[in-house]
Amino acid sequence: MSSPDPQVRAARNESTPPALRGPVVAVTGAASGIGALLTERLAASQEIKQVIAIDERRGECAAALWHILDVRDPAIADKLRGADVVVHLALDLDLKTDAAARTAYNVRGTQTVLTAAAAAGVHRVVLCTSAMVYGALPDNELPLSEDAELRATAEATGVGDLLEIERLARRAPRAHPGLNVTVVRPAVLIGGTDTALTRYFESPRLLVVAGSRPAWQFCHVEDLCSALEYAVLEKVDGELAVGCEGWLEQEEVEELSGIRRMELPSAVALGAAARLHRIGLTPSPAGDLAYTMYPWVVSGSRLHDAGWRPQWTNEEVLAELLEEVTGRHTVVGRRLGRKDATAAGAAGATVALLGAAAVVRRARKARRRI
Repeated sequence: MSSPDPQVRAARNESTPPALRGPVVAVTGAASGIGALLTERLAASQEIKQVIAIDERRGECAAALWHILDVRDPAIADKLRGADVVVHLALDLDLKTDAAARTAYNVRGTQTVLTAAAAAGVHRVVLCTSAMVYGALPDNELPLSEDAELRATAEATGVGDLLEIERLARRAPRAHPGLNVTVVRPAVLIGGTDTALTRYFESPRLLVVAGSRPAWQFCHVEDLCSALEYAVLEKVDGELAVGCEGWLEQEEVEELSGIRRMELPSAVALGAAARLHRIGLTPSPAGDLAYTMYPWVVSGSRLHDAGWRPQWTNEEVLAELLEEVTGRHTVVGRRLGRKDATAAGAAGATVALLGAAAVVRRARKARRRI
């Protein structure tokens, strides 16, 4: 790996201590979440020369060189000069963010980072999307290979943004010759995350759609960071799927969690989810349900062939998730206060939401008649 900065290249010779011969790595979204964890990990590594941390606020890693700016700002190109690798983690997948604003941030940010990296002479960009881009479909192989077709649609939260980022990743090497792009796709990500899939386990009953065949594979954030480090150090490249070994069947999840199921016909579950989201009672569109109905388990063969192994099992990650969500109460993706959840009860909470949807519809029809 080479640096575009002549002074940095000149400094790398046989007399340079091993700790200083590694790459200079820039991390976007470095102040929080996965970005903060990766920044700390890379800054502590003897294989990394320097970490450049980029975010809209300063994080806690004192060993990194911080630049405070929005990743959509073209001035980011100046901050990337001298970097060998950029790991772009500045994504907004918050359930509460307006969908249009989220897409504008995610897509524009990725476009700007790729263009700025090429202009700054960066050798490699590492992007992080999700194994959700493969789609959750009843005919999916178990497990899916990295080369499997991306058959997801934009109907689930944030997946449309991730598919667009994947498209930008494929185009970038053609638009910017010499720029290598690696894409990392984690399974259900656990460890301080809040997604429609983690909220599934906050429900008093696990919703199971009749006739579906769920298969659960998790990815702990620590394993994701170690996989990202593999990509940074060029131990592996291309499209990389990452997750725990194997998967859990729905029955195993229910036994391990101690949460009983509530089974609904497909038309009822999907129809109710679509109506509740449309009138703003839940943050999750109906498309999110597919990822709890059908398998999207990945093999992770490329990382495995390179010598990487997950340190967490599916059972261990599920146990951590259940501990994280203790005390939270969610029904159909909507968080309830403790008092609401206690009063509503398990099945009653779902009925309450469905009833609320009906009340809203009746009220709207009444207003139109006036």
